[in-house]
Amino acid sequence: MAEDFDIGKVQELSDLELAALICLVAEEHCIIDTEPDAIDDLVQELQLIASKVFGLSNAVVDCYEHTTLDDFAHAILSVERTRTRSNSSIRTRQDSNFLNTPAFASANRSPVTETFSSDNKSIANVIIAKNLDEAPKQVQIQALELMRTGRIYTRTSVHNVPRRFLFIALLGGGEGPRLTKHLNDYMFISHFHDPEDGLPNLEDMYDDGDSISSVVKKSPTPENEGSLWPTISAIDIEHLSTLAEVATVSVEVKRYQQDIISFLRIHRAVAGGISATSSKHLDKLAKCLAPLHSLEYATPSLIALAARKIFPHRIHIVKPENERSMQWGSDLDAISALLEGIGAEDVIEEVLGNAGAEAPL
Repeated sequence: MAEDFDIGKVQELSDLELAALICLVAEEHCIIDTEPDAIDDLVQELQLIASKVFGLSNAVVDCYEHTTLDDFAHAILSVERTRTRSNSSIRTRQDSNFLNTPAFASANRSPVTETFSSDNKSIANVIIAKNLDEAPKQVQIQALELMRTGRIYTRTSVHNVPRRFLFIALLGGGEGPRLTKHLNDYMFISHFHDPEDGLPNLEDMYDDGDSISSVVKKSPTPENEGSLWPTISAIDIEHLSTLAEVATVSVEVKRYQQDIISFLRIHRAVAGGISATSSKHLDKLAKCLAPLHSLEYATPSLIALAARKIFPHRIHIVKPENERSMQWGSDLDAISALLEGIGAEDVIEEVLGNAGAEAPL
């Protein structure tokens, strides 16, 4: 069945576009990490990916320590506009995707204004939560509830998420878990985007001589035909989702998957984070990757690839004084030297290497 999909579309996607596609196929959400200096450009790149590649509306939430629940609710809502286009089957299906893409600024916003206008708004297809780790705990909990329940309550109404919905937590710098515990565990995958890898959509806009700010933030609908006919359509995503659901995992590959989880849990540098949810996500991601590689089954290499995206944001590195061998008289200085510089990626690579779980032949 995988041959029914044009795999060439996937091979041409950038790392960020592929991360978004995987989450849309799995109907899950992700963490995108980058260098702090590059986060603003990355926001614009993600907006262009949402509109040009997937034909979806988007909203940006610029979080900081004083962000309120009203600020968050206001920012994720896009203004609905009266359309005069014909009600063809194709355009009707896409109408909910072409909404305004507001940038978020909470300064001097009146909650009263929001209550009078929110009834005429709907939640954007793609929400980009910039610096979500800096938001207060109650805002992060609200984000989790939005993803779990698929709705958000304002003072006057209830808003449901659209059929295609992706929440991206965009973080700048740092290692390990930075969101609240349950929100962090709920996020499907994490990906670090190196600024040196480039921002192809943003660079294309600059090459065309257009103003990025006017295209991304002020235009109510995509101005060029490419946005009306996205690279990856809703039909493509549905097809990939169907293929992922029927992808199979052999007993040997399932054992390898469970071995990876076990090795991570007992690794001396790991204090926690390998939850039951992460185990389910590992299985789900491996199946989602199969059709993207023209396969109908998960392979050991796909399991290893999935592990590199599922666990980095979850693994807690143990403090030297809490390392388990300290219970039997190990020297603190020796343990500190052993753990110095070890991160989640190092732990994962060690488990996937020769000293860790053995992959089936």
